[in-house]
Amino acid sequence: MTRPTGRLAGRVAIVTGAGEGIGRGIARRFLREGATVVIAEYNEPLGRATAAELADDPGGDVRFVLTDVGDRAQVVAAVRAAADEFGALDILVNNAWGGGGLARVERKTDADLDHAMRIGFYGPFWAMQAAFPLMKARGWGRVVNICSLNGVNAHVGSVDYNTAKEALRTLTRTAAREWAPYGVVANVICPAARSAAFERLAQQDPALLAGAEAINPMGRLGDPEADIGGVAVFLASEDARYLTGNTLFVDGGSHINGVSWVPDLPES
Repeated sequence: MTRPTGRLAGRVAIVTGAGEGIGRGIARRFLREGATVVIAEYNEPLGRATAAELADDPGGDVRFVLTDVGDRAQVVAAVRAAADEFGALDILVNNAWGGGGLARVERKTDADLDHAMRIGFYGPFWAMQAAFPLMKARGWGRVVNICSLNGVNAHVGSVDYNTAKEALRTLTRTAAREWAPYGVVANVICPAARSAAFERLAQQDPALLAGAEAINPMGRLGDPEADIGGVAVFLASEDARYLTGNTLFVDGGSHINGVSWVPDLPES
């Protein structure tokens, strides 16, 4: 068997929520750079189909592990499965999200916040805790957490999502500070991309896509694989060895002037 080559050759990565969208784009780019990739996905048919599709690409090896990131035991089991099968875990990408509707702050419920924090914060927290000893033992590790401009710019209608993603950014910076002596770096990507979730919204409201692209300085939303995946490869590679605790806005410049999109939400 020919050994894979590329910037991530010989590395083992977990990408949560990699069944579609940004997670899938990152997984594909990792594979093409020679990594072994574990797709940790909640939707079993989607995860298996994606793993089967990506297995046909040249590059590294790919596996699917059924994982609900809102369940600590399943998160820890996914990390252990990667280490047991491949002997290591070098790269952790926390991308999974569980969805949520738009509503004003006063209309959000405790259940909304609990769900967002469990998927968007605790899931990555558990994964990072489980991955760190493996990375520390090797003196090398990469954590890439997918956060959001929603939290940075305080988008209207998504306080649950915003809160979870900003909590994850704080977790990332703290871990970066504490884990730096062990060769483990942790960084954040805040993307603007035509993710699977966005594509579904755009099908319901075509004006949404046109409006989002019109306010983007580059005039388009990013491609999950070509635009977001490439930056994730950099952060997961040896080239990022001296970069930690940072947030990279991979958004075509959207963050420069803040957010101008304000949904029309009914008052209470």
